[in-house]
Amino acid sequence: MEQTGLTDELDRAEGLMVQGQPDAAVELLARLAEDVEEYVDKNCPTTDEVQWFSFPAIFERLAYRRVENDPRELRDVGEPLDRLYGDLALASVQVGDYGEAVEALKCAVRWNPMDCGSRLNLADLFRVNGNMQEYLALTYSVFERASDVRHLARAFANFAGWFETSEKPRAAAAALHAGRMLGASDSALDAALEQATGTDHDPDLVSDAEIGELLGNEGLPDGANAEIAICLLMCAGDAAHADERELAASLTLRARDLVGEPAARALLELINADEDEGEEDGSDAAH
Repeated sequence: MEQTGLTDELDRAEGLMVQGQPDAAVELLARLAEDVEEYVDKNCPTTDEVQWFSFPAIFERLAYRRVENDPRELRDVGEPLDRLYGDLALASVQVGDYGEAVEALKCAVRWNPMDCGSRLNLADLFRVNGNMQEYLALTYSVFERASDVRHLARAFANFAGWFETSEKPRAAAAALHAGRMLGASDSALDAALEQATGTDHDPDLVSDAEIGELLGNEGLPDGANAEIAICLLMCAGDAAHADERELAASLTLRARDLVGEPAARALLELINADEDEGEEDGSDAAH
């Protein structure tokens, strides 16, 4: 597989979808996927010691390490395979081939396990197929991995809907309340909030203090995973040291949106304290 041209080909496929030519996009993307799979089989073998991934940035790699505790050596395949399979899934949906979309999204998640957008899209396809177990499992997996507050909000909306159909209005209200507290702009959550107004699962029926217990009783968190926020802030610090100010600001804002400004500030202080302690230990060792 000629790896150097993959990004250009993906740009072309995405352009075809924008132009209303999903069939041509599917044909192109399927050919690229076939080439990728042949290349991976020959050059990127998974073993007990080594696993290959396609993380788009250092943040995803760091977050995967902290969340998954995978002891294997992580190697970068060097091409945006998660994007390839995400595009193939989208094009497949546009032509009505939902089975192919499911398989493509599974591949997208395999190459970038931190891709919560693909996890949620795959969950939706399982729901359409009536597989609620996979729908809920994939949605639940987002709570631990979400680095985009919109994905977290969508996960709360998914569970709110499930609790409503399961005749658990208080849990549904708590999930909607938790999602609303994030302040995210998400169409699924916005629609669920509008539909819940004045019902027995109206999020106004539960207080901020109650949502933790109500969601905890269902095995759900009431907010983001602090480990993800820590990874965002650590990468923001590295970006700032490298004078990549826009990237540093973007990562910091994502952390703040996930856990709130006070918590983000507290986490940043802990990170800085650990760094200072490490520098002191290094200085002592030098003496």
